[in-house]
Amino acid sequence: MIRLALRLLRIAALCLAALPAAAQSLDTVAALDILPGWRDEGGHVAALRIQLAPGWKTYWRAPGDAGIPPTFDWRGSENLKSVEVHWPTPEVFHQNGMTSVGYRDGVILPFRLVPRDPSRPIRLRAKVDMGVCEDVCIPLTREIVADLPAGGGRPDARIRAALADRPLSAAEAGVASVRCEVAPLRDGVALTAEVAVPPMGGGEFAVFELPDRRVWVSEADMERRGGTLTARVELIPPRGAAFALDRSAVRLTLLGRRGAVDIRGCG
Repeated sequence: MIRLALRLLRIAALCLAALPAAAQSLDTVAALDILPGWRDEGGHVAALRIQLAPGWKTYWRAPGDAGIPPTFDWRGSENLKSVEVHWPTPEVFHQNGMTSVGYRDGVILPFRLVPRDPSRPIRLRAKVDMGVCEDVCIPLTREIVADLPAGGGRPDARIRAALADRPLSAAEAGVASVRCEVAPLRDGVALTAEVAVPPMGGGEFAVFELPDRRVWVSEADMERRGGTLTARVELIPPRGAAFALDRSAVRLTLLGRRGAVDIRGCG
């Protein structure tokens, strides 16, 4: 718990350092808009375009110790049944002794929208909470609004490119096996994953995600031996005690200089 508390203090220090920078107009730092996309069978494909000032970055869904995870509140929308966000492959940043995962200078986030009534347009209204960073980090909130017609739109090459820029599945990446071991800690559990995966060009980094976002996940200790990559993390729940881990619900993303792999479940 001491290590977790120290990391939280460092994140708080970054946020406090952002106060002078907040005087800069956020409109000059981040611009958000909707690429309206197109209707296809069963839904509507659109995207959130985030454009950042040079040198600024924003974060992936699992941003690491120093990042602010983006969240979306779609409740103000009309004729919207569900939304699935598709995340392009991020990159890893190292700053002030901490690691974060995200996108430099901006990103296009595709999403698939399923309407309640396919014959009617979707009135999209969402609140986006996110963080942007240069030397310091600034949290920001934006509202995005768009009308997406029932029968309109043409495929957008920018959205298609963002959809294609995704991590490979385990099968696509040639992952032969994934084996996980769990050991109790005083305040949580240690999870070690051994993945039989071809080398990814160096700079390999592992991100573990759990369904319960309240569980703190440490940065992974990595070791590569030939065709096997080993990653170990500590998982600390809010109550600070060992807990039962459903390994089938673990999501592991491997990032390297030659791409990324998305692994679902840790046997």
